[in-house]
Amino acid sequence: MGEQPRVTVWYDSQCPLCAREIAWLRRLDRHSAIHFIDACDPKAGCPIDRQEILSRFHAMENGRLISGAAAFAAMWRTIPSLKVLGMLAGWPPLTPIFEAAYLAFLRIRPRLQAWMHKAGKG
Repeated sequence: MGEQPRVTVWYDSQCPLCAREIAWLRRLDRHSAIHFIDACDPKAGCPIDRQEILSRFHAMENGRLISGAAAFAAMWRTIPSLKVLGMLAGWPPLTPIFEAAYLAFLRIRPRLQAWMHKAGKG
């Protein structure tokens, strides 16, 4: 039996990009250290407004709600094969770089989502 989840993440199951990434992370999370919550599920508990949860990646670590690169870093640290990446992303001198990369991704995310929706129908 796996240990108690150490990180909770909320994800957008309606986003094909997000759904694919979460499926990959679930496979890597062999110790069930992450509790994945589909923020699109009306029954899902969200600690803040659902639209806000869906607009930016959020996680809860040690009772603290975090978002963006910090949330990814927390999640990555729980997965042995991604732990080093999570530690680098959480290291204060590098955190702003990871956050800038995440913000750049958010700007192109709608185009990637549209492309994935189109590719899935073709």
